[in-house]
Amino acid sequence: MTTSSNLGSPIKVSVETMYVEHQSQPEKDKYVFAYTITIKNHSLCNAKLESRYWLITDANGKETEVEGEGVVGERPTIAPGETYSYTSGAVLDTPVGTMQGHYVMRNEFGTEFQAPIDVFRLARPNILH
Repeated sequence: MTTSSNLGSPIKVSVETMYVEHQSQPEKDKYVFAYTITIKNHSLCNAKLESRYWLITDANGKETEVEGEGVVGERPTIAPGETYSYTSGAVLDTPVGTMQGHYVMRNEFGTEFQAPIDVFRLARPNILH
């Protein structure tokens, strides 16, 4: 599943998700998902990804908040017109859930701004019709 977000933001975020069957254990309510994020800088100046915030919600309504510096151990600077991609993962107690959040970015002039990440679904294949 691929989604794209951020109308009106100089930073566009697209997401591709995948169920990781070989790491999941449905009998133990452990469902593993991978997601690949692509961040494109549509502004006229460099943008550095300083931190992230995620709200992960499973099908039972359980919410988990994740905050931290950078992504996958990096704080990339993305030049105008360039993209940065990374892959990470999430583990849910249910076969379906959602993620949403934002990145805190800083432009080359020191101004901080948020790049929103619209809600996207994590779902085991063939669970939803």
